[in-house]
Amino acid sequence: MRTDQLVDFLELRLTSPLPGIDAQRRMMPFDRSEERFNAALMQNARPSGVLVAFYQKDGEWHIPLTLRHDYGGPHSGQVSFPGGKMEEGDGSIEYTALREAQEEIGITPQDVRVLGHLSDLYIPPSNFRVTPVVGFLPSAPEFAPDSFEVKELIETPLSLLRASATVKRKDIQISERFRLNAPYFDVYGNVVWGATAMMLSELLVIINEWDPE
Repeated sequence: MRTDQLVDFLELRLTSPLPGIDAQRRMMPFDRSEERFNAALMQNARPSGVLVAFYQKDGEWHIPLTLRHDYGGPHSGQVSFPGGKMEEGDGSIEYTALREAQEEIGITPQDVRVLGHLSDLYIPPSNFRVTPVVGFLPSAPEFAPDSFEVKELIETPLSLLRASATVKRKDIQISERFRLNAPYFDVYGNVVWGATAMMLSELLVIINEWDPE
């Protein structure tokens, strides 16, 4: 990939119509209903932002993901982007994503060049409307994960996410009584599925427009 031009491409591409639902569906669990694409539910959901942060390490692009502790909530024990709900006083969803990324993994907001957004995604179990904010860091950050928020920081190479062998499918246990069959990204043995996988799917469709391998 021509890494010196990727950032400029993304900044321009994210101002154009996005792949949206078609790209998100590629990594949606089969057992989930279409309610996550309901416009009314999306509009009335609680806003939240996550940061999709690109940086170079060892000569290739990486994106930080976080493994959450298993605290018994609807998203506990899952792999996700750093982020969280919009708080009163946050001036924008970009501010929310940057603030949360700083709190969770120590990224300095002033170091991030915001390139744009991916499509919003509605999360039915928690009633959140998530905006993925795409950003660029000029150098690999000195991460400082919050031990309460983050069980493990996963520095994920873009090349790994793009590899066809990384996408797999299996039954995932949601609760004692419920499991569903879902596609996921196998990132160093971590199962990246659900909303995070759906957001990554749209990102990869966009990147494939630039570098179709």
